[in-house]
Amino acid sequence: MLEYIENYIISLKKEIKHFYKKEQLKTLYLGGGTPSILKSSEISEILSCFNFSEQTEVTMELNPEKIDKKYLKEIKAAGVNRLSVGCQSFDEKILKLIGRRHLPSDVEFVVKTAQDEGLENISLDFIYGLPEQNSESFINDLNRAKGLNIKHISLYGLKIEEDSCFYKKPPANIADEDLQADMYIEAIKNLSDFEHYEISSFAKPDFYSRHNLTYWNNQNYYGFGAAAHGYTNQIRYSNKKDLKKYIENPIEKESWHELSNQEILEEEIFLGFRKMSGINIDNINKKFDIDFEKKYSKILKKYILSGHLIKTTAGYALNTNGILVSNLILSEFLE
Repeated sequence: MLEYIENYIISLKKEIKHFYKKEQLKTLYLGGGTPSILKSSEISEILSCFNFSEQTEVTMELNPEKIDKKYLKEIKAAGVNRLSVGCQSFDEKILKLIGRRHLPSDVEFVVKTAQDEGLENISLDFIYGLPEQNSESFINDLNRAKGLNIKHISLYGLKIEEDSCFYKKPPANIADEDLQADMYIEAIKNLSDFEHYEISSFAKPDFYSRHNLTYWNNQNYYGFGAAAHGYTNQIRYSNKKDLKKYIENPIEKESWHELSNQEILEEEIFLGFRKMSGINIDNINKKFDIDFEKKYSKILKKYILSGHLIKTTAGYALNTNGILVSNLILSEFLE
């Protein structure tokens, strides 16, 4: 593993040097779920490849096990100023069922220690619909999170992918779609002291994830590293998922697709509706030289009458009922 890490960082730096244009970044996100397996010195080495300021939002995802005060102090010194911690649940039994290695106490230790070190911009990720989970236990998780005085919470409904262990052998007592919907609605009520600014995201004022808003605003972003995705100059690309193949040639992309104007419009709509503020039709009309309300009049009328869409001062947005069937609604905007 140590050999892989050393070679991976060499290849990662090679990719960054080849594509990155040295502009000052507004946000930087160390993700993929496991960057915290790297030493703090390796995190610093990667961050040194980029041009950013004290105002840049620099987020790092953390698995909460085996993180100590020294590590948190050192990644902060390297430039990290926001943490995204993979909590998933505060129920120890559920964590074991889903194969997580950390304990609830590990999450609490990381949050409190980071706050003591001045890293106050902390997000916790939760999954709802887990085996043995019900609405009451899920809300208990959120209450426990709020007691930690965190600034951001992300909620994700459980999705079982093909070839996953749950797909091959589904666990008992797993939530169906109706229970997941109930959990989500209860979460919205419970998190009323947070701003619900995106379908899955809740934040205290001034603590929205600026990096994720880049995605939802359909703006350009780099993607570096194995399995990373990026979007620049109307081109969406993805890197090789296979670690060995990425290390061998980090410059070569696995996929590279130049979007048509229609595809960009559809993404603008699809991503815009993820935000609770919805889409701005004046911006869309100017950007794509269309009359949005005329072009999509039948769809807009249909879902306003059905109680899934609302008219805003700037355009249109999904309400809670619309969020629950958002994939169905948004599919009608695709040509």
